[in-house]
Amino acid sequence: MAKLPVEKMRELERRFGEIEARMSAGPSADVYVKLASEYSELQPVVSKIRAYAKATAELADIAAMLADRATDKDMRDLAEMEKPEVEEKIEALEQEIQILLLPKDAADEKSAILEIRAGTGGSEAALFAGDLFRMYERYAASKGWRVEVLSASEGEAGGYKEIIATVSGRGVFSRLKFESGVHRVQRVPETEASGRIHTSAATVAVLPEAEEIDIDVRPEDIRVDTMRSSGAGGQHVNTTDSAVRITHIPTGIVVTSSEKSQHQNRAKAMQVLRSRLYDMERQRADSERSADRRSQVGSGDRSERIRTYNFPQGRLTDHRINLTLYKLDRMMEGEIDDVVDALLADYQASQLALLGERQN
Repeated sequence: MAKLPVEKMRELERRFGEIEARMSAGPSADVYVKLASEYSELQPVVSKIRAYAKATAELADIAAMLADRATDKDMRDLAEMEKPEVEEKIEALEQEIQILLLPKDAADEKSAILEIRAGTGGSEAALFAGDLFRMYERYAASKGWRVEVLSASEGEAGGYKEIIATVSGRGVFSRLKFESGVHRVQRVPETEASGRIHTSAATVAVLPEAEEIDIDVRPEDIRVDTMRSSGAGGQHVNTTDSAVRITHIPTGIVVTSSEKSQHQNRAKAMQVLRSRLYDMERQRADSERSADRRSQVGSGDRSERIRTYNFPQGRLTDHRINLTLYKLDRMMEGEIDDVVDALLADYQASQLALLGERQN
């Protein structure tokens, strides 16, 4: 366990008290909003710091009582009983504070762009891509997040060859960022008469949603083409040049959107383009720090097979952390907190270990 940074903890307490005083003084509305945002960020760690200070003071009192020869037997017995509980509490608080003080990913509080594409396996892969999208959609609903489909290409037998959506809400990226990679499914397709198990796959990419202040896309760096929409039919299909394709010339990234409104399509395509450029920059920065990385969970390698969904056994296995859960039916209904929490805990543990190495 790395040592707690006492000076940093004191500074956070001091800043927290300063914010409380300024909020109580009745500042202007815009200043109050900024103070309230910082207050909400600091409150969890400061409450733990104060609980830690209280517990360590309590342990010091117990030690003094045990060291005092004048302490009667009953009080000494009581102190002996309380000491392990307080020590355990202090150890837990140290762990929690260390996690809260870990360097924050600047993108954690952002919304996300979710991209799911069918991989190997033909129609079954497209069906699985559809199942994955519904899983994330239900998970988002359970968190109060909003899902909006930006573009979708349906599979011939159902599901999706590709679907791209925004998932909007506070902290979306922090919960979904470890989902990027290859998801493999093992099950008997409905069209398989012999009952033979097929294996297919879909790729998932989760990108932090970038705003204009995050990524500046210069007009001269993009080419915008309009195309005729194609789809299942209707008065707008093949009659208006509403579909938009944006090419980012320096990187070669191409984004399309083909809803009915050309204005909306351009906005949606720019939204995805900014997020892909932002993610590309994050990936570059991550690779430069690769010598310090200890966890494959956080690598974001989208060619890596990260998870297997075995339907005959009702089993989900995350290969990065060797986690196997036998409740696949519930997880496909969006109950994926168990695996998300386990991935986050593993990542935090690796970061704590790295911090400890640097301090030694």
